[in-house]
Amino acid sequence: MKADLISAIRKLNIPDFDADGKYLGHYSVRQFTNSLGAPDDDANNTLTGRLLLFLESRPLLGVDAYSDIIDDVIAAYWRDYGDHAERFMPAFLANDILRLWRTFCVNYEARTERDPLDKKIEGKIKNYKLKHSRMLTCYSALLYLLGVFTLENTVSPEHVKKMTQLTPTARLEWLLEQSAFTHIHGDINQLLEKYAEFLEKTDIPKDELNAAFAENSSAWMRGSYDFGDLMFEALAKLGANNQFYRLIVV
Repeated sequence: MKADLISAIRKLNIPDFDADGKYLGHYSVRQFTNSLGAPDDDANNTLTGRLLLFLESRPLLGVDAYSDIIDDVIAAYWRDYGDHAERFMPAFLANDILRLWRTFCVNYEARTERDPLDKKIEGKIKNYKLKHSRMLTCYSALLYLLGVFTLENTVSPEHVKKMTQLTPTARLEWLLEQSAFTHIHGDINQLLEKYAEFLEKTDIPKDELNAAFAENSSAWMRGSYDFGDLMFEALAKLGANNQFYRLIVV
C-alpha cells in the first residue's frame, strides 16, 4: 500500500512524502482509543496520529467508516459526559491538544540541536511554519471549544463532531459568525489575514523559499511572533472569567 501511494503521488507530480515515507504509518481505531493517557502514547506516535485525525483530516474514501472512527475517538474523550452533560468541559481533549502543541515544539528543538550548519535555514523555516500552521491547527480547536462552552455552558459530542468537520480557518470563521464574540472579531480577522500572508510567502519552490527566508528571516520571524500574540489575545479575551479557560491555562 505504501509503495502504491508513493507511485501515485509521483504520477500526479505531487512532492514526495517527507522522510522517504517514514510517516506513512497506519493505526487502528482501537490503538487510538486504548492509548489515551498511556505512557507510550507519544512514543508510539498515536498521540499525533489521533489528534491530526481529529483536528485536520479529511477522508479520501470510506466516508461512513471515517465518521464512525471519529465517533469512537469522541466517545473515548467524552467518557464522563453522561454524568456531567449540563456543564461538560472537554478537559481530556484540551489537555491532549496542548500536549500535541508542546510535543511539536519540543521535537523541533531536539531536531535543530542536531542539525548541521547547512540545514539551519531549513530548520528555521520549519519553525516559521510551526508557529503558523501547527499553532493554528491546535489553537483554532481550543478557541472553538472555548467558544462553544461560553455559549452553551457545555460541550456535547455533537458540538465536537461539528468541529472535526471544519478546517482550522473555518473554526475561526465560525467565531466571526457569533454575535456574542464581537470583542474578538478584530483579532480573528487579523489572524486570518496574517495566515493568508504566510501561505502566500511559503507557496513557492523550496529553493526560492530558502533564499527568500534567508533574505527576510528577521521580519518573517517577527511576523510569526505577531501571529502568536494575536492567538493569545483572542484566547484570553474569549476566556475572560471562564472556568474552562482557567483549566486550559492551569
